[in-house]
Amino acid sequence: MMLSQRIGFLGAGKMAASLASGFIRAGLTTTDAVTFHDPVAAAGDAFKASAGGKPAATNRDVAAAAEILFLAVKPQQIAAVVGELKGHVAGKLVVSVAAGVTLQALQHGLGEGARVVRVMPNTPCLIGKGASAFALGHHATADDAAVVQQLLESVGSCYKLDEKLLDAVTGLSGSGPAFVYVMIEALADGGVRMGLPRDVALGLAASTVCGAAAMVLETNEHPGRLKDQVASPGGTTIAGLQALEAGAVRGDLISAVEAATRRSIELGKGA
Repeated sequence: MMLSQRIGFLGAGKMAASLASGFIRAGLTTTDAVTFHDPVAAAGDAFKASAGGKPAATNRDVAAAAEILFLAVKPQQIAAVVGELKGHVAGKLVVSVAAGVTLQALQHGLGEGARVVRVMPNTPCLIGKGASAFALGHHATADDAAVVQQLLESVGSCYKLDEKLLDAVTGLSGSGPAFVYVMIEALADGGVRMGLPRDVALGLAASTVCGAAAMVLETNEHPGRLKDQVASPGGTTIAGLQALEAGAVRGDLISAVEAATRRSIELGKGA
């Protein structure tokens, strides 16, 4: 069902464009109901090309034009943007996608009574395959939660969580697509190393990752059990798994999520 509220984006980078395009594709809003502002002209042009929408001259113009405001700027820029918005968000829902920036900091900067929701989406929202989580600020209502959930579920899956867990979400699903892209690239390189044409190897690698992920989600089986179903005694898969264990792939992926989580915490402290 289409939302009655207009949506504004403060910041028009890749995440903003992914969300806007996803919301429009899902039929929750239209290009005419989306407004955006970004001081970098190239970012605004790219947003316009992918999602449409109406450019605004300033952040305050975006706030005046919309009822739902997405703060989609870098954590280091949040303080300045929030300062511009203070006193101009009464009656509006402010949704922040800035990694690490706490609800407390946002509420303090926007002023008493600000309705704030902190969200961590990821870029596959663009194709309706996102994985997101959100936490409510002190003044956010049940209706606000329902609207945010509707928006996020229109572009993938989402989870309502305590704010203390959002940095871990940033480290896992926020940064995770990049980790998976490295895995796909490496698998394809392995196929090329063994003689497959590059396009075939890449297609097989991407489809394999997509299919394996779908198996986990659709069967609800533990991935370890699914792995064991593929690995027959003395076969090819167990030989490959031994090579992965020797290379400490598990530990490296765990460390990647941990490092990204810690960086999210650091960004929040500096915002």
